[in-house]
Amino acid sequence: MNQGLSGKKVLVTGGTRGIGRATVLAFAAAGARVITCHQAESEASVGLKQELEAIGGDHELVVADITRQDDVDRLAAVCRDRFGTLDVLVNNVGVDGQVAFGELKADEWDRVLDHNVTSLYRVTQALLDVLADGSSVVNIGSSVALRGRAFGVHYTASKAAVIGMTRALCKELGSRSIRVNSVAPGLTETEPGAGMPPQVVERIVGMTALGRICQPEDVAGAVLFLAGDTSRYISGATLNVDGGV
Repeated sequence: MNQGLSGKKVLVTGGTRGIGRATVLAFAAAGARVITCHQAESEASVGLKQELEAIGGDHELVVADITRQDDVDRLAAVCRDRFGTLDVLVNNVGVDGQVAFGELKADEWDRVLDHNVTSLYRVTQALLDVLADGSSVVNIGSSVALRGRAFGVHYTASKAAVIGMTRALCKELGSRSIRVNSVAPGLTETEPGAGMPPQVVERIVGMTALGRICQPEDVAGAVLFLAGDTSRYISGATLNVDGGV
């Protein structure tokens, strides 16, 4: 089914690795024009640029740390100068954190909330006048927001905040026909073994109806659905991509 993404102008934050990378490549393959950002030049960013060149189209990689307001403002200026308006914003940047609550320090709390919540606020607000009427905002959350996770209170809280922001923002921007949704992936193999001990992965897979770990491409498919025309009456929703945990 045609999702109407060809020619769409898209920004994906944090696009050189994992879910972000899969999402950037999926949009490019669908014919969209994509800007993505990353914190620093790396082997991953060079590789992504090569893959985008192989696909073809109008794409740009921007070095920007979206926990810094000046970098966010510069990223917004690039989007405005390059595309004029945006049809899709994917707030993908996020970090994990695992520590017992009793040992959770303020700087670690701030690190996770700044990346997972405050950056979403900074980027979306900076792009309000760049988002076209009728555009789509997709926020990458996590299924732990709905279930909680021991040794990850700050991470769980940050992803629960993403759902709350999604629900509230969809009501503010609905008058412009801008849809705001979130995707809540389960444990995703963004690196070999999802960076977890094998016994942990085995336990989670054992609880998953589909009997396998989530892949970045699985999440990218959900993002493209929410960004495209086939979801034109969906807003404020959180789409679980957890294989049926």
